Amino acid sequence: MIIFGVDPGTAKMGFGVIEFDHDSRLIAHGVLETPAKTSMPGRLRTLYEHVTELLDAHKPAVLAVEQLFFAQNVTTALSVGQARGIVLLAAAQRDIPVQEYTPSEIKQSIVGYGKADKSQIQEMVRMILNLESIPQPDDAADAIAVAICYAHHASGYGAMTENWR
Repeated sequence: MIIFGVDPGTAKMGFGVIEFDHDSRLIAHGVLETPAKTSMPGRLRTLYEHVTELLDAHKPAVLAVEQLFFAQNVTTALSVGQARGIVLLAAAQRDIPVQEYTPSEIKQSIVGYGKADKSQIQEMVRMILNLESIPQPDDAADAIAVAICYAHHASGYGAMTENWR
C-alpha cells in the first residue's frame, strides 16, 4: 500500500511517500516551497499544482495529513488551513481517502509518547524505515512521520513494534 503523508504549510509543505507492506520503505520525500513575495492565491496554486503532480505520479491508496491545531498566531493557523484545504481537494478529486492525525497522535504512534520532541520523532522515522540518516529537511521528515502514523493505525501496530519490518 502506498501512503502519502503531508505536513501542511504555505511557505513549506513537507511530503513523504512510503510503501507499507511486509518490507516498508521510503519511496520519496521532499518539501514544496513557495517564494515569500508570492501572493497567497499564487502560493496555493503552486502548491496545488505540485501536490496533484505528486499524487498522480505515486498513486497513493491513502493520504495522511496533520490536523490543524489551534495556534497562538492566527495568521499562521489560517494559512496552514488554506494549505490543508488544497491538499484535501486534490485528494478528493482523485478519490483518495484522507486520514487526519493530531500532532500528539503522530508523536504517540511514532515514539510512544505524545509530547516527544522533533529530534525523537526524526530518529524514530530513520529507525522505522531503516535509513542511514534522518530524512531532510525537517518538514519532509514530519510528513513521513504522518504517513508512518497511518500505517501504524491501519495495521494495529503500536509505536516501536517489532512487527513493523
